[in-house]
Amino acid sequence: MVIKEMIGVVALVCAIWVIYDVLVNNKQKSTEWKVVWVVLAIVFSIITAIVYYFINKQ
Repeated sequence: MVIKEMIGVVALVCAIWVIYDVLVNNKQKSTEWKVVWVVLAIVFSIITAIVYYFINKQ
């Protein structure tokens, strides 16, 4: 039971991080691009965070 709760907290943190970064740090990106990332962050939080990190790594 504790493992599920920990995974849930990690998923929530990942989703919040992606949404924050998309909306605050990517002002030059299009609205459609932001909507796609926000929806993906809500649905696939941990996987989206990993993919987002490697795509936006500079």
